[in-house]
Amino acid sequence: MAVIIHRPRVAWEGARVFVRAAPSDAYWWLGDMVGHYLGVMYQLKLAETRLRLQLEDVVPEEIGAWRFRLDELLRDRPELTGLLGDLIEETSYRLPR
Repeated sequence: MAVIIHRPRVAWEGARVFVRAAPSDAYWWLGDMVGHYLGVMYQLKLAETRLRLQLEDVVPEEIGAWRFRLDELLRDRPELTGLLGDLIEETSYRLPR
């Protein structure tokens, strides 16, 4: 039986988790993983998100930007869907409760 993964849902959940992780200690782990698996441009965008969140209240805007980025990534490279799901799960585990 095949597992059906809803890519837009993965992109949405990834956006929420990435933005939540950006100002936390989980950022350092996530940044390394994003750079390694998704590429340095995504790692730089995560660093920009961290900086923007420190300077102003832009959580909804950042979630929207990340949802778009991740949706586009998964549309172009659907084979990364499972990997992104794993990153989301591990990052969620590393976030403060």
